[in-house]
Amino acid sequence: MPYVDGFIIPVPKKKLKDYERIAMLAGKVWKEYGAIDYHECVADDVKPGKWTSFPQAVKLKKGEVVVFSWITYKSRKQRDSIMKKVMKDKRLTDMMNDPKKMPFDTRRMIWGGFKSFVDL
Repeated sequence: MPYVDGFIIPVPKKKLKDYERIAMLAGKVWKEYGAIDYHECVADDVKPGKWTSFPQAVKLKKGEVVVFSWITYKSRKQRDSIMKKVMKDKRLTDMMNDPKKMPFDTRRMIWGGFKSFVDL
């Protein structure tokens, strides 16, 4: 069963093109190191909920949109190996180490690794 990293990110609509450029580079890097798939999706039908929701999870502000992303790997072991390489890749490290260079508020980013248990 594959292993998946999932991300939810609030991105200012006016910076969405900047985010897209970063995402294209990041996807290229992750795939070069062996990720199976890399996906970035912009919210289209995501409303605030009564108790919880994507907008509430990232404390979405006016003028922002939720981006939902995931990366698929063969296994957790492969993910850990790829992640070490990605985190050292110079194409990404300068930007990742300086939150001011990012087109979104990194403090409101939610991410985690997930074991697949149903894969149809």
